[in-house]
Amino acid sequence: MIALLDYGAGNLTSVRKALAHLGAPVTTPSALAQLTDASGLIVPGVGNFEVTATLGQDWRDAILNYISSGRPLLGICVGMQWLFDGSVEAPGHPGLGLIPGTCQLLTADPESQHKITTDDDTEITRFKVPHVGWNALHRQGESWLLDGINEGDQVYFTHSYAAPLTDRCVGSTRYGTEFAAAVEYGPVGGVQFHPEKSSDVGLHILQNFLRRVP
Repeated sequence: MIALLDYGAGNLTSVRKALAHLGAPVTTPSALAQLTDASGLIVPGVGNFEVTATLGQDWRDAILNYISSGRPLLGICVGMQWLFDGSVEAPGHPGLGLIPGTCQLLTADPESQHKITTDDDTEITRFKVPHVGWNALHRQGESWLLDGINEGDQVYFTHSYAAPLTDRCVGSTRYGTEFAAAVEYGPVGGVQFHPEKSSDVGLHILQNFLRRVP
């Protein structure tokens, strides 16, 4: 049974539909004890990092205990960012701390900035945030989560903040600058994009996660 965590802002409907398409049974736990019977755990995400604060210390402890048992967890979008130490989007709310680093607002390096001239001849630098759309994945070494995914495969993003590149990064992408698009820490995986909205590539990634489920 896959436990799909609901902390009040996650995109549960689309994830649930994708898992149903893959034939995976899903439950949404309302009590900590329900994590005991889960064979897989997904932390979906939409919105501000601050919403993760609804997962109080009791939930954090239960999730860490779940991970220590060797069972797999997948964080999606904000759910992936929550695996890190935290985010500048919500400085007072720590992440789970499984992966070192702090998520930052997307910014453009000089090569990605586009200068335009307004009607009054003012030159401004244009860079659109949030990042919404399809971008290519760039593989970073071996990965169970991205097994069978080709270099350059396209996935769907919608976010304003992104995780740093660390040795836990197994896939990156570039929008303004390069950032972590997929990470792994043992049986824990995370993706900044939305696999449930990324067509066949996204379904393949979800299937890779389900293969880790005992």
